[in-house]
Amino acid sequence: MTPTSEPRPTRTPSPIGPIAMVGGGQMALALAEGFCRTGLVEPAAIVVHDPVAAARERMSARVPGIRFAASSAEAVKGATLVFLAVKPQHAAIAARECGPHLAADATVVSIVAGLSIATLTEWLGLPRIIRVMPNTPCLVGKGVSVVCHSAEVSASAAADTAALLAAVGAVHEVDEQLLDAVTGLSGSGPGFVALLVEGLADGGVKAGLPRALALALATQTVAGTAALIEQTGEHPAAIKDRVASPGGTTIAGLAVLEQRAVRSALIDAVVAAADRSRALGRPTPG
Repeated sequence: MTPTSEPRPTRTPSPIGPIAMVGGGQMALALAEGFCRTGLVEPAAIVVHDPVAAARERMSARVPGIRFAASSAEAVKGATLVFLAVKPQHAAIAARECGPHLAADATVVSIVAGLSIATLTEWLGLPRIIRVMPNTPCLVGKGVSVVCHSAEVSASAAADTAALLAAVGAVHEVDEQLLDAVTGLSGSGPGFVALLVEGLADGGVKAGLPRALALALATQTVAGTAALIEQTGEHPAAIKDRVASPGGTTIAGLAVLEQRAVRSALIDAVVAAADRSRALGRPTPG
């Protein structure tokens, strides 16, 4: 399996389902809402199990018509795609609870950080596993989802999953060995970018801008620069150099960033997040 940089052609002509979601947190909500918004899935075709009432209420308000089950075992019965969307420390228990109740043709789509296909296969007693690392911009349809799957996953299940993920953003396919690095970059990256936006806004306030204007300018500048890089295909260094005129304001600011080792800090942050993902992949089964 080779990495791809372009979203896969993923639209399918008819609704997909039935779907189960074990876990109903923010990422499960983003996925369910995106699936239904595009018409790929009918809300009634999604059954969710989450023991937290607030999560169920949030899901029901945002995706009217979605259904709920009292247990993960009940949720997965009859589902062809089962999204495992729990925290890593809860994954072993959730997988072992629902494993015996999976349909004969079910495929499990795990968005649990760090957990390998081999581990999930052992816990579920099922070899048809798709691993996905999505990120939080899926909440606004601008996410990135990176996928890999076991050899036993059918072409139709892989295509359906890619179509569903494309409803909430871009989709890339990689070898499983790259997923920890993916987690460190695109999975954790929104937190790093949010910190940068906050810092830029605080700089604007320190320079005299009203708080609301500073935050708007910081947010729009980051979003616009990202769009420029994506749409032109130019290397970020080329855009940086074009803005940094001799003796100008940008090069003065860039010099400070280099003095404070911001670039190295970002590199180290991604590597630290990737290392943590690897550690999560070695949990003690609950």
